[in-house]
Amino acid sequence: MKPSSDQLKNEPATEADTGSLSALEALRNLKLKGLEKVVGVRVNGDILDLSSQVESNSKPEPIYINSEEGLEILRHSTSHVMAMAVKELFPGVRVTIGPAIKDGFYYDFDYKRPFKEEDLPKIEEKMSEIIKADLPFVRKELTSREAIDFFRNEGEDYKVELINDLGAEKVSLYTQGSFTDLCRGPHLPSTGMIKAFHLTKVAGAYWRGDEKRPMLSRIYGVGFADRKALKQHLRKVEEAKKRNHVKLGPQLGLFSTFDEIGAGMIVWHPKGMMLRHILEEFEIREHLKRGYDLVKGPTILKTELWKKSGHFENYRDNMYFTEIDEQSYGIKPMNCLAHMLIYSSTIRSYRDLPKRYFELGTVHRHERSGVLHGLFRVREFTQDDAHIICTPGQLNDEIKGVLDFVRDVMGIFKFDYDLEVSTRPEKSIGSDDDWELATSALLKAMDDNNLPYAINEGDGAFYGPKIDVKLRDALGRTWQCATIQCDFTLPERFDLVYIDTDGKKHRPVMIHRVILGAIERFIGVLIEHYAGAFPTWIAPVQAMILTVTDRNIFYGKKLQKTLVDADIRVKADFRNEKLGLKVREAQLQKVPYMLIVGDKECEKEGITPRQRSGQNLPLMTAEEFIDLISEDCRQRR
Repeated sequence: MKPSSDQLKNEPATEADTGSLSALEALRNLKLKGLEKVVGVRVNGDILDLSSQVESNSKPEPIYINSEEGLEILRHSTSHVMAMAVKELFPGVRVTIGPAIKDGFYYDFDYKRPFKEEDLPKIEEKMSEIIKADLPFVRKELTSREAIDFFRNEGEDYKVELINDLGAEKVSLYTQGSFTDLCRGPHLPSTGMIKAFHLTKVAGAYWRGDEKRPMLSRIYGVGFADRKALKQHLRKVEEAKKRNHVKLGPQLGLFSTFDEIGAGMIVWHPKGMMLRHILEEFEIREHLKRGYDLVKGPTILKTELWKKSGHFENYRDNMYFTEIDEQSYGIKPMNCLAHMLIYSSTIRSYRDLPKRYFELGTVHRHERSGVLHGLFRVREFTQDDAHIICTPGQLNDEIKGVLDFVRDVMGIFKFDYDLEVSTRPEKSIGSDDDWELATSALLKAMDDNNLPYAINEGDGAFYGPKIDVKLRDALGRTWQCATIQCDFTLPERFDLVYIDTDGKKHRPVMIHRVILGAIERFIGVLIEHYAGAFPTWIAPVQAMILTVTDRNIFYGKKLQKTLVDADIRVKADFRNEKLGLKVREAQLQKVPYMLIVGDKECEKEGITPRQRSGQNLPLMTAEEFIDLISEDCRQRR
């Protein structure tokens, strides 16, 4: 007999066993303070509901609502409340999944029409009613067969599919009021503990990320332990909108995208190309200082080579292919193959190592249209890609050298960052021994340098583990840019060797690494980090000459030539417009300095600089202004 909705709602969560009590009662016995803010417990590493039964002699650890785990419980519970509200407001809607995510939650729904932004206030209002009702979250375990019968009776086919795919003997369901969901939990004791949430947007999402499956409506929300934290978050979101590189980029004349060209392809305008040039020139100088050699490989290589490397088997869904003279070629998604061929073009001695090959290499990757986003996810991009080929004995020092390189460069841009070691993924090549050696080498380099790091299980490259560098920008958001990958496998596949002191051939190790990562992505991060107000040293336009009247143009042109000859990136606005208008436009373009040229400046052959902050500097000579810019650049301001 299949369970009814009433049975699911009203039966107690668990029968108390002899010698056990609820987790909440166990916490009370410990006489802990602040129990009203506890939303779960940790017992032997497992996170459980407060209603769960625990051994009477156990010492459960409390999970407070404002902790990382507590917020996840809060947000997951809020997604269930949202699903309940949607079901009550939109009869016939079918629910799918609703996880907690960073800062919030989402839930995907199948409805006869896509949800719209205008639906959100109504859903929020219904959610507030459910929260006010203070409905308990009740857990129930059923056999998979019973759960399938229940959800099939409810018309929730997506839940039936999920249970079938789980293949478990039993599953857990949670009920609050009239809503029951398939869920592992844990959840809040009741809906009344939800104090601060906001629905933010709607989007489309394919069921299980498969473009061949139904398109669903995804509703996103955020949730926090209190109203103050929610308000702080929403203020940060508003600030992020102002910094959005997708809007700022075109506004500042940096880049555009065009439907006529295709999605994920960036067109660089003069100022954007100047910014790229500055960054690329900076990169070349920094690499040459550290003993790297500049190299360049072709854009297309024979498909047979990609098969040899393992890319064809493990990465071809992200590659483009073409045919020339009945020969198949792959358009490169990475730069490593040409670098290995350069290495193997002659006999190498241990005295030649390490070899550090650096290329600003443009690559192409077949990204799905749904994930493309501004400069952050594109189909053509340039990496500051390098491959270090060294002896096993040099590996630790070379990894340390790259970590030092990352530290130095991120310090210049004033980025803080975190480190993460990503281990072997399911889809990979190479022996267990090689993966163990590579992973150990990365961990040893981190430990030897007393660097804190997290472990990201199963997220390494298909040919080796990696260290990922997560930048934190001015708003505290994280971005993946630099990466360091240790590879014993490709040197084996390409038979890379060196002659050691014993006169015999030995196998080198290869480090794949980027510092800024994709230039496009890094510029997107810079735009948002600086809100488009780049430091003087990388600003594509460092100064704008603004004439007051037409009679000042002659001196303005003379001044412009003087500054250009001194390598100052300067533009001029000689239009017959009011000075206030010119100043406002230059400020909107976030130019570091506006140089006012009126009759006084012409008479004294000087400049009155105005900073983009609005501060006016005293009258100075062109030479003094050149020194000011030079000092800004020297100090990386």
